[in-house]
Amino acid sequence: MEKSQYKTEMRAKRHSRLRHKISGTAERPRLAVFRSNTAVYAQLIDDVSGKTLAAVDSRKENKGTAVEKAKVVGAEIAKKAGAAKITEVVFDRGGFRYQGIVAALADGAREGGLKF
Repeated sequence: MEKSQYKTEMRAKRHSRLRHKISGTAERPRLAVFRSNTAVYAQLIDDVSGKTLAAVDSRKENKGTAVEKAKVVGAEIAKKAGAAKITEVVFDRGGFRYQGIVAALADGAREGGLKF
């Protein structure tokens, strides 16, 4: 098995274990994070009704490092959550380690006013 295939498979297993423990509701949606090689994505998801309440990504950001872009994405998702009158979320790191880009997104969301 190739190393990249192994890493992807292991991330999927970690994410599966996390998803058994956490779930989002309309009052407290799940803040799902996905990190690719080029961008970072964040969504607020209501798992009860199966709907995405808000979504933001870093593909439109041109300047800054990946960590700086992630912090901007966190602030934007917090702004959208505030507009929808959402103050608390459940954080879903998507099987990724809580460091670097994922931690910067979480910090940006906290600075924007989200609690988790």
